[in-house]
Amino acid sequence: MTVVHIGKYYWPYQRGIETYLKLLCERLIEACELDVLVANTSRRTVCETINGVNVTRLGRLAEICSTSFCLQLPARLRRLRPDIVHIHLPNPWAEWCYFAAGCPGRLVVSFHSDIIRQKMLLQLHAPLHRRFLAKAARTIVATPRHIAFSPFLAALPPERCTVIPYGIDVAQYQATDGITKRAAELRQQLGTPLILFVGHLVYYKGVDVLLAALRDTNVHVAIVGRGPLEQQLRARAEALGVAARTHFLGEVDERELIALYHACDVFCLPSTQRSEAFGIVQLEAFACGKPVVSTNLPSGVPWVNQHEQTGLIVEPGDAPALAAALTRLLADDAFRAACGQRALARVTNDFSADRMAAATLQVYQAILGDQ
Repeated sequence: MTVVHIGKYYWPYQRGIETYLKLLCERLIEACELDVLVANTSRRTVCETINGVNVTRLGRLAEICSTSFCLQLPARLRRLRPDIVHIHLPNPWAEWCYFAAGCPGRLVVSFHSDIIRQKMLLQLHAPLHRRFLAKAARTIVATPRHIAFSPFLAALPPERCTVIPYGIDVAQYQATDGITKRAAELRQQLGTPLILFVGHLVYYKGVDVLLAALRDTNVHVAIVGRGPLEQQLRARAEALGVAARTHFLGEVDERELIALYHACDVFCLPSTQRSEAFGIVQLEAFACGKPVVSTNLPSGVPWVNQHEQTGLIVEPGDAPALAAALTRLLADDAFRAACGQRALARVTNDFSADRMAAATLQVYQAILGDQ
């Protein structure tokens, strides 16, 4: 079968959905003739092959409200005429382009999140969005909570939605001798106990809440990632008097990131908005045997991290509760170790990238068989 995936960006652009798309496509190419169409960060179109995956980065005219406008997309779709078009949402421009291209192929949607912040855009886009989801032969979500908390998905027939959890390559996160040595160096360099955060520094990640929680703890925090709020967060750490224990590390390479996961005592995902729909970084922490403190969002985040089993869950925006959860895990070595062991077992058993790809392929086969 021929399949075209349409996403926002592709690796080495490193965010959760791009990580998912890379892992998925690298496994699907064994069974499909596959192309990936995404936006470039410039007006130039670039075609390349990455780990066997054909990726076309379409020239971007502009980016408005986190949506990239690539004028070539409808023509590219018409030219490819695949059996299946698999579109990753939110991406309003891709929805419009699918109709503009004449609806080629059977439509599969990966519904990663509702449009949350751009409320005016959502009002304008909602009629086409409903029509687009109704057109889809199948909509894939990462957790049952995606359906429960989306007004658009809740309106679809239940049989049209399929839950396929995100997966990672757990073996990639094993502690080699080199990783173990680097983790020990990082603990000495950054200080202990060590809390790790990994993510884009944007409004919904809750890093400001994590910084506020530091006032009630005696921990060090490593913050991996960049984003528009970086300078504001640095100033916030200074104002709170916790700058000496807050380490902004920026972007790091894959090996350094794995070493940081192994170096930390606890991983923290303090997100405050439903824009955090899953938190793949939780799986990465699990794969390194680390417990997670996350928040009770109306999304898939608390479905991934199980309270009192793989870590602790607190209410979003509650800095004292976050501080108390971190303190509890750090004070109880046996509980922390048990949570880490259960976290590793959970990601190994339930969040395999191979299983994710196999389930997605079954969706393709099922809908083509229905024709």
